[in-house]
Amino acid sequence: MIPGFGSLMQDVLWCFSQVKGTIDIGVTEADIISTVEFNHTGELLATGDKGGRVVIFQREQESKNQPHRRGEYNVYSTFQSHEPEFDYLKSLEIEEKINKIRWLPQQNAAYFLLSTNDKTVKLWKVSERDKRPEGYNLKDEDGRLRDPSMITMLRVPVLRPMDLMVEATPRRVFANAHTYHINSISVNSDYETYMSADDLRINLWNFEITNQSFNIVDIKPANMEELTEVITAAEFHPHHCNTFVYSSSKGTIRLCDMRTAALCDRHAKFFEEPEDPSNRSFFSEIISSISDVKFSHSGRYIMTRDYLTVKVWDLNMENRPIETYQVHDYLRSKLCSLYENDCIFDKFECVWNGSDSVIMTGSYNNFFRMFDRNTKRDVTLEASRENSKPRAILKPRKVCVGGKRRKDEISVDSLDFSKKILHTAWHPSENIIAVAATNNLYIFQDKVN
Repeated sequence: MIPGFGSLMQDVLWCFSQVKGTIDIGVTEADIISTVEFNHTGELLATGDKGGRVVIFQREQESKNQPHRRGEYNVYSTFQSHEPEFDYLKSLEIEEKINKIRWLPQQNAAYFLLSTNDKTVKLWKVSERDKRPEGYNLKDEDGRLRDPSMITMLRVPVLRPMDLMVEATPRRVFANAHTYHINSISVNSDYETYMSADDLRINLWNFEITNQSFNIVDIKPANMEELTEVITAAEFHPHHCNTFVYSSSKGTIRLCDMRTAALCDRHAKFFEEPEDPSNRSFFSEIISSISDVKFSHSGRYIMTRDYLTVKVWDLNMENRPIETYQVHDYLRSKLCSLYENDCIFDKFECVWNGSDSVIMTGSYNNFFRMFDRNTKRDVTLEASRENSKPRAILKPRKVCVGGKRRKDEISVDSLDFSKKILHTAWHPSENIIAVAATNNLYIFQDKVN
C-alpha cells in the first residue's frame, strides 16, 4: 500500500487546489483540453488541446514556511506540437488536435514525451538552458559570419549564465503509417518501442526508426462491407514487454502475446461479458463500446470504460468482469435524447490511483466519479469555479431520479450535457488528481491536516 492512500471515503477529503484556464466567456474550440497526463514522478503534468498545443506544468518546491502546503503546479513550458494539415490524396483536413500524450521515464536532465494527433506521432525533448556560449571565432556577437582574413587570434568560447529558458524540440516524427485516426499510443516497458493504434490497425515502432513500423494487429476485412467492429483503445502491459491489450466497439478485450507470431491476429485471451437479454435495446451496441482500457499498476487487472459503466477484469478470468461500477445509471432512461444530441458517442477515460485501490472516471455536468474497490463505496464530485476557494472541501453531489428532490440534490433533467469530464489523471504516488473540464484544468488534492 502506498503511504497516504487510505480508504477513499473515510480518510480522504478532497480539496480544491488550483484551476488553470480562462473563465468560460469566449472559449474557442482550440482551447478545449483533449488529454491530461502526469509524468512517472508526478512532478510534471502535461495537457494537450484541440489547437495542437501542449502545456507542461511543473510542481513547485514546497516552502519551508508552510510545510503543510504542498507545491502548486505552474506553467513550465508551452509549445505548438501539431499544425493543421491537408491530405491532398483524400481531400481530407487533418486536425491538429492532440489525441494522446505519453511520457517516457526520465533518463537524464531532459524530459521526453510522445504526442499524437489523428495521423502523426512526435517525440519531444523538453530541456532547460541557463548558460549560453560567448566568444565565437567565426561569428560576431550578432551571429553574423566574420571575414576570415580579419581573424588574427583564436578565442576560447566561454559559457555565461543567462535567464533559465525551457526549450521543446521535436526529436522524431513518426508519420505516414495510419490510414485511420490514431486513438491510442502506449510506451512499452522496454522503453525502446511503443505502439500506435487506429480503428483497424496497431503498429509497433522503435524510437530510433521513424520511417518504418511493424503492423502487429490488422482487423481490416477484405471487403469493408463486412466490417463489424473497430479498435477503440490499446495499451502495453506495465511489466511484460511482449503483452498488450486492445478493446473494441463490441465491448470485447483481446490480450495478445507478441512472442507467438509477428502478426497478432490470434489473441491469447478474449474477455467478454455475456449480454443480459432483458437489458437489450436499440442502444445496446453503442453503449457497450469500450472507450478506454487501462492496465492496473500491478499488471494483474484491466479496467475498461463503456458509456454507462467501469469494469475491472482479472487477467485470469475471461468470461466476466470481477467488478462492475455504475457511473451514471440514471442516464438509461435518457439514451434516446443522448443519441439525438450525439452525447452517446462521447469517449470517457478512466484512471487508477497509485495503489490500484480507487478508480476515477468522468460524467456530465462537470461531475466525476470515484469508486473505492475495498469498501465498495463511491462518491460524485464536481469541478466548478463556484467552489474554487483555496483548500475548499469538495461536497459530494447527488443526482435524483424522479420523485421528490432533496435540497442538495440535482435533478437528472437539469444536468448540463455540454459540460463533460472526459479526461482525468491521477498522480502516480499521491492523492493529487487533474481533471479537464472544457478549457479548464482543475487540480484537487486530499486535505492535509
